[in-house]
Amino acid sequence: MAVHMGIPPRQTFGNQSMTAEPKILVATEVSSDADLVRGLLREEFGNVVTSSDPERAVQDFEEHRPEVLILAFNSLEKAERYYLGLYRLSTVVHALPHRTLILCNKNDLRRVYELCRKEYFDDYILFWPLTHDTPRLPMAVHHAMRQMTAAAMPGGSEIAAQARRLADLESQLERYAAKGGQHMEAARSSLRQAGQDIGAALDSFSRKLSHGGYPDLVDVKDRDGLQREIKRLKAEEIEKPFQTVAAAVQPVQQWASALKDDLAPQLESARALQSLAEHFRPLVLVVDDDEFQHKLLKQTLAEMDIDLVFTTSGMEALASLRKRRPDLILMDVGLPDIDGVETTRRLKSVEQFANIPVVMITGHSEKAVVVESLKAGAADFAVKPFDKEVLLAKVRNFLNLAPT
Repeated sequence: MAVHMGIPPRQTFGNQSMTAEPKILVATEVSSDADLVRGLLREEFGNVVTSSDPERAVQDFEEHRPEVLILAFNSLEKAERYYLGLYRLSTVVHALPHRTLILCNKNDLRRVYELCRKEYFDDYILFWPLTHDTPRLPMAVHHAMRQMTAAAMPGGSEIAAQARRLADLESQLERYAAKGGQHMEAARSSLRQAGQDIGAALDSFSRKLSHGGYPDLVDVKDRDGLQREIKRLKAEEIEKPFQTVAAAVQPVQQWASALKDDLAPQLESARALQSLAEHFRPLVLVVDDDEFQHKLLKQTLAEMDIDLVFTTSGMEALASLRKRRPDLILMDVGLPDIDGVETTRRLKSVEQFANIPVVMITGHSEKAVVVESLKAGAADFAVKPFDKEVLLAKVRNFLNLAPT
């Protein structure tokens, strides 16, 4: 049987109990090794499954969707081949947040260290042959889950983007308050004018009645009484209701005037957040397998106040997105594993990455490449060799940066 379930004990994470067990998948080609690793984990983690059938590797991963993937292969080459196969064949690995732990032997330490430093894998454990430091494995799982929790928090660039949206909050409130005050003052003015117009119309009607202006309709026998009744009508039936309406508008006008004062603490927080956001630099991910291009782009973009992250393959790029969300991606079309067009298509299929602009880097501008890239979701192109000013203008445009 290729997949085995562990017995779920209660798990604690840090100082708090977790309401849901972290999902752990142990991948290897040797069933006894899978059982060994599962046995070391089952005392602390209940939701542990194993996958030891190479034919079911992708199916097992997609079925169990692990948060922690443990590669327990007896050679680093097999572990790399397995993980690369997932990125080539799986439809969910690039979109599923997870941490990858690799169990290695001492001969592979240097190589696996370099792979983890480049974020190909997340962590490694010197495991073969099994040492006395058996708690190191579950401890690595705890670390992986803490990293997962931290990764779920908004990144610096996302916080900065939100802060920029708050930058106009105070001026917007002032504009809205001013407009509201103008509308309410106009309403009060209209009420006063309406009351005056109605009063003037009654006065005119009263004078005409008093002076026999409507002899065929009304015969006024008590002119003084008529004037008193008109005066009472204006005061009680017209002016008083208009005053009541005007008085009802006054608190709203006062509220609008005091709105900014009432929101002063929140506005101060927004200003502080905006000030803090100024310290965050946009992050640009460069995906290119040519180290010379890395150096060239680093020099070309050096004058810009941005951070650069470099990856050399589509798989590395997709893996890096699980840890840091860039503000812009410069994607080479020709990559050694998954080509740039397919890598773009995959990252655009994930909702949280769909809005990241991708600029394709190519040594030529063939129509077919352009069409496929645009279909995949690319926003623009940069053709090698780079025109420095053109490239800088594109990067500034997508990062909303002012020209230097």
